[in-house]
Amino acid sequence: MLQLDKKIHFTLRFASAMCFIGHGAFGIITKPLWCNYFAVFGVGHHMAYQLMPLIGTMDILMGISLLFYPTRSILLWLAVWGAVTALCRPLSGEPFAEAIERAGNYGAPLTLLLLSGFGCKNIKKWFTGISHDIPAAEHTIARATTCLTIVVFLSLAGHGWLNLIEKKGLLAQYASLGFSNPVQVAHAAGIFETAAAFTVLIGPLRPVLLALLVWKIGTELFYPHWEIFEWIERSGSYGAILALWFMLPNTRYGYKMLY
Repeated sequence: MLQLDKKIHFTLRFASAMCFIGHGAFGIITKPLWCNYFAVFGVGHHMAYQLMPLIGTMDILMGISLLFYPTRSILLWLAVWGAVTALCRPLSGEPFAEAIERAGNYGAPLTLLLLSGFGCKNIKKWFTGISHDIPAAEHTIARATTCLTIVVFLSLAGHGWLNLIEKKGLLAQYASLGFSNPVQVAHAAGIFETAAAFTVLIGPLRPVLLALLVWKIGTELFYPHWEIFEWIERSGSYGAILALWFMLPNTRYGYKMLY
């Protein structure tokens, strides 16, 4: 058995919590775009606006509970709910890249769940608090490392795809930053992010991951509306990169052997 580096645990835990707290904030704000996602389930505008604060409050409470009393059940819920909300975007008519780009939303809690004992058969333990000092088998760590690698790949590839198809929101960001040809900037960023995604997929390296962490944190700072909530909601993407960076130090996987 191997001992988890607590930095990995707390990175994934904090990132997952911030992701859902940020997402919940948009429910409280009643973000108009959410009406499209409710429509996927046949919910009209009036009912959607009534449900948004309730769902937003639930997201925030789930995020807070993860900060103070994390359990496997909460992690499972966040992973499933994060995947569902991400898939609502292409189901509502947006590019499929929108769901891929949000891999951190469901990938970060899923990875922490894998490390904390996803195969636990004791129902009671699913509602018992987990800790950073839970030992894990080497195959579990390898599986979690693969999961994080795929999550980072998807988030970078998805964002690169959105740049290449010239997403209006991204073009507006580049224009607001003073670029005279935002389409050209989007294409350049898309090529870079796509290449970076495949570099990580082939074999993640710590210097590359560090550079991508800075890139990802920096490029998510320029949303024209509700900037801070947009940035917080994407914590899963930053957390996945940072956790993978911690998983690949000089010592194998960022763990130490238990004797």
